[in-house]
Amino acid sequence: MLRTILVYGAVLAAGTFVLEWLQFRFLVQRHAVEAYVVLVAVAFLGLGVWLGARSFRRAPAAPFAPNTRAQQTLGISDRELEVLALLAAGGSNKEIARKLEVSPNTVKTHVTKLFAKLEAVRRTEAIQKARELRIIP
Repeated sequence: MLRTILVYGAVLAAGTFVLEWLQFRFLVQRHAVEAYVVLVAVAFLGLGVWLGARSFRRAPAAPFAPNTRAQQTLGISDRELEVLALLAAGGSNKEIARKLEVSPNTVKTHVTKLFAKLEAVRRTEAIQKARELRIIP
């Protein structure tokens, strides 16, 4: 039974394919100019995508190497560096405190010290300066 169903299905699929192919040939004969325009457009699209991908390929980024000299010069401790990295990741004082297992007041103290050491007024400014000095990625 299953074999009969598969045979009939294959015959119907082949018939459908032949009819679609004949209809496509008729369509191409009737609208030859449009078909050629579409083929040329697709060819140029493929060429453009290939050239664009080849031309604008980015070199692999070098692994981040922190500037420890700037960190030492500014007097930023390892714990303050952890807080700064978590600030750059977008963490709030409470989230940072939970992650580092300290109180939120301790985090506030670290942030205040970082502001003074980086000569910043806001978090975004401190993060930007730290990135410019390559202290954090």
